[in-house]
Amino acid sequence: MSRFRSDRRDRTVAVKRVLSFGMGCLLACGGLAATREAAASAHVNRPAAATAAAPDPEALLFDIYRELSADNLHKALASADRLVAAYPTFHLGQLIRGDLLMMQTHPVTTFGDVNGPKDRLNDLREEAMVRLHSLQHRPDPRLLPRAILRLRDDQKHALLVDARHSRLYLYENHDGQPKYVADYYISQGKLGVNKLKAGDQKTPLGVYYITAHLPGARLPDIYGSGALPINYPNEWDRLNGRSGYGIWLHGTPASSYSRPPLSSDGCVVLTNPDLYRITNSVEIGKTPVVISDDAQFVSKARWTRDRDLAARLLENWRRDVENRDQLRLMGEYSPHFRAQGSESLSAWLTAHDQFMRNSRKLSVKLHDVTSFFYPGATDMIVSTFTEDVTAGRSRSTLRKRQYWVKDGSQWKILYELNL
Repeated sequence: MSRFRSDRRDRTVAVKRVLSFGMGCLLACGGLAATREAAASAHVNRPAAATAAAPDPEALLFDIYRELSADNLHKALASADRLVAAYPTFHLGQLIRGDLLMMQTHPVTTFGDVNGPKDRLNDLREEAMVRLHSLQHRPDPRLLPRAILRLRDDQKHALLVDARHSRLYLYENHDGQPKYVADYYISQGKLGVNKLKAGDQKTPLGVYYITAHLPGARLPDIYGSGALPINYPNEWDRLNGRSGYGIWLHGTPASSYSRPPLSSDGCVVLTNPDLYRITNSVEIGKTPVVISDDAQFVSKARWTRDRDLAARLLENWRRDVENRDQLRLMGEYSPHFRAQGSESLSAWLTAHDQFMRNSRKLSVKLHDVTSFFYPGATDMIVSTFTEDVTAGRSRSTLRKRQYWVKDGSQWKILYELNL
């Protein structure tokens, strides 16, 4: 009996080592407590929709890790059985279950201890690492995404992609503050991020908007249950010579529940159930998609300071326009300013001022403002707003976008356009 227990203990230790492949001591020693806490929080933080119809696959994965950390092999296998029964095309789940079955009879020395294509096994190992890492490093829901500074009142949700951690976060606009709703595993471009040209198999970095919803019935199977195209390349991409097209958020083919972390031609890929949940939250033309290499999450105090900074920059610009203070207004713009077309700064400001020049009384109001820290750029804020100008009896309304950059200790407008 003692020998049997010793063999079982040796096999348990081996599988713990296997399932924590590349993650150091995540499931050993001090990491066990963190894993238990993270697994418990995973059940709390997942959306209700994830548990209403079918079990959440990540929660079941966390159950497996938790049971292994407590030396409960049979319970871990039971969770794996539930996982593959609910999601038979979840290849990672099948691989883990296979390891658990094999370790009932002999030690398993490597994650995915089966004969199979080496590249495919490496893909599944990478997916396991990414999912484990997101469990260990899930942001505190009380923290706020630094990139999302301000949403319009009619923008109900925003999406934030954290490419480095293969994660997409869904936020709700809660009285002007982004409120965490849920997060999902995603796949990205085969060669990572910072798309520069067509065919480079990279995912772009920037602030984009959902432009359409394409149902799966109209698409090849590779796109799964549907697609949400975004407006890449946007005006900042085009200004910087970036090219390409067809960047979508889309699902997975029927033969596979999920894809490896680096596996698309540049699109952001979700599982079909997760895409369905996202699709129910987005609004065409309104929902922003912020794609970041490494998303930052900050305290409310820090977020509020950044939000106030963005608001102050716009207010100072608005004041200088309304006061027709040309010297101060010139000072709001960078010496490297670039405008729509090939206009110089003086030509751009002259065209802006022409409507108001002959009026004694001028009123400038800004509304429907959005502001984001722009991913992939150091200290750049993009703000979009509607400008209402009343000059005597004449009125005009423009939708404008400004890209502000930090020049030394000062913030300046580097690029401005009328939408």
